[in-house]
Amino acid sequence: MKIINSAHAGTLESSDIYIQINPFKEDKIELELESSVEELYGDAIKELIIKTLEDMNVSFVHVKAQDKGAMDLVIKARLQAAVLRACESDPVWEEL
Repeated sequence: MKIINSAHAGTLESSDIYIQINPFKEDKIELELESSVEELYGDAIKELIIKTLEDMNVSFVHVKAQDKGAMDLVIKARLQAAVLRACESDPVWEEL
């Protein structure tokens, strides 16, 4: 999937995550993470975000994530929503 526009999903409420997606000039995933639980779970959150993007065949992307203690399922859902909004394409749900 190609990121066309900037998009976001989520909130800054407790147990949620706010994810902003932007197109990037280079063929890579650039990730910024701010998390209230970064010391304990930062590496796992980053791995989940990168794996989800790779599974969706997304590159050329800059991701800024502000986590407030979201569970993995919430992180993945917010990321998928932001990517689909940024691509302006109809999702193939079987691939998600």
